[in-house]
Amino acid sequence: MSQGKRASEIAGYLQGRLVGDGSILIERIADLENAGPGSVAYVDNVKFFEVATASQATCLLVPIEALETVEFNSAAVIGLKHPKLGFARIAEVLHPPIVREPIIHDTAVIAETADIALSAYIGPHATVGEYARIGNNCRIEAGVVLGANVTIGDDCVLHPNVVLYDGISIGSRVILHAGVCIGADGFGYVRDDMGYHKFPQIGTVEIDDDVEIGAHTCIDRAALGKTRIGRGTKLDNMVHVGHNCDIGERVVIAAQTGISGSVVIEDDAVIGGQVGFGDHTRVQKGAIIGSKAGILPGKIVRPGVWWGIPVQPLDEYKRMNAHLGRLPQMREDLKELKARVKELEDKLR
Repeated sequence: MSQGKRASEIAGYLQGRLVGDGSILIERIADLENAGPGSVAYVDNVKFFEVATASQATCLLVPIEALETVEFNSAAVIGLKHPKLGFARIAEVLHPPIVREPIIHDTAVIAETADIALSAYIGPHATVGEYARIGNNCRIEAGVVLGANVTIGDDCVLHPNVVLYDGISIGSRVILHAGVCIGADGFGYVRDDMGYHKFPQIGTVEIDDDVEIGAHTCIDRAALGKTRIGRGTKLDNMVHVGHNCDIGERVVIAAQTGISGSVVIEDDAVIGGQVGFGDHTRVQKGAIIGSKAGILPGKIVRPGVWWGIPVQPLDEYKRMNAHLGRLPQMREDLKELKARVKELEDKLR
């Protein structure tokens, strides 16, 4: 548990400008409404400045330009270029991750050929397969299953009931939340006269450094070759990544998104929740796809903001949505026009 930091220490760590009492002790983070003595909160939008001025937070992180224009009531105020980012960074200091003693629990099942760093923690009922390798300072929590020839880098956290199939490779500083499954067979079949014949699913999955994957997300192994998740990418809960997908670096994908096989998502793309991808689509670097969008197979999504089913540039989607909103009135107008036409036809008879 953190012992807290002085406001002056926080300002120095974040390279911010401090106004007020730098000696005051900050022990925890909080939101504006629920903050109390000993807590730090942040505000980064002018529409919340009124709430911030009434906050009971001992320390506030605010936009640096607001120091000249707004009088905040907190004992210490720190001006930053990006208050929300500063809040996230100081949260890591005030609320550090759990550190486990480096032990292997008595109920864990460990293959004799497994290579486990002396600084790693292996929790109750975990299973580690033949020739698996676990790096320094890793936390393998209760019920985790690691197959044969799995490789895990340093400083990784695998939460309860994570499953890694045989031959999966995980980089360093990766976080896998509860129930993540990596390396299940992809959904690949060939039709024959008797139904469906399973296509080989003998590839692997590679997860690069600094990736975080949400609870109950499933990443399928490649049919041939590899499925890849690039460095620094973040996947939300209940995302499905199909076989042979290649997801780049610093991509963020929100919950319940389904990605079919052989999809390529380039670096820095942003994907909303419940987006559906057809197979062999490509999302180019910097594209932003809104929630519930549908991408047809083979589609190329270029940089910009996209929305709708089928997916289209946001401006086009807005225009189409505006037209759809007018359909009830257009229906009434059409009924009136039909009635007037009939009236004119009756007069001409």
